[in-house]
Amino acid sequence: MGVPVPVDVVAFDPVLEAGTKSTLFACPEVSLTAPGGAPRVVVMTVDQVGRPELDVLRTVRDTPARPDVVLVAGELAPDGALHAIAAGARGLLRRREADVTRLSRAVLAASRGDCTLPPDLLDRLLERSGAGGRAAGAGADPWAAAGLSDRERSVLRLVADGHETNEIAKQLCYSPRTVTSVVHDITQRFRLRNRAHAVAYALRVGLL
Repeated sequence: MGVPVPVDVVAFDPVLEAGTKSTLFACPEVSLTAPGGAPRVVVMTVDQVGRPELDVLRTVRDTPARPDVVLVAGELAPDGALHAIAAGARGLLRRREADVTRLSRAVLAASRGDCTLPPDLLDRLLERSGAGGRAAGAGADPWAAAGLSDRERSVLRLVADGHETNEIAKQLCYSPRTVTSVVHDITQRFRLRNRAHAVAYALRVGLL
């Protein structure tokens, strides 16, 4: 086992904060930072995803440590999920699903630069964006219009599914370095901040 990932917790409600910290205490792969420390990941626990919550998320991302954020929300709608990812969230979880295993998995994925979404929420986003893409132009291929290759599309879909770099490489028979290069090329081409932002962009414009 490597060095535990330093994690901090941000919550609007002290009860939610205490509950989240209690869950994280049971994760041997993470360690809670002391006050004034520099966390690599911040777990932000909220009831809903609205403007105040998104403002706090952006503020957390803009702190000197530039931590990645895992957002745990009581409710997660597609619009809120997209806004949260665009604001810098690396992972999204519903509070009722944030047990020790899932929360630690999301935190570790965020620390590696990967993003995670609940599978059913991802399905809803894909269905909605697909319908929007069909309505925008009959028979049009948004991937071709965006200049994305089949390889880039395959990699980005697996990123959106929450797979790690090594898993994507294994599924597509690429090297991990190739997968990293593909994601880097996509983020650079569209001036995106990271993997999570790339997924949010692709969903928003109907590429996924």
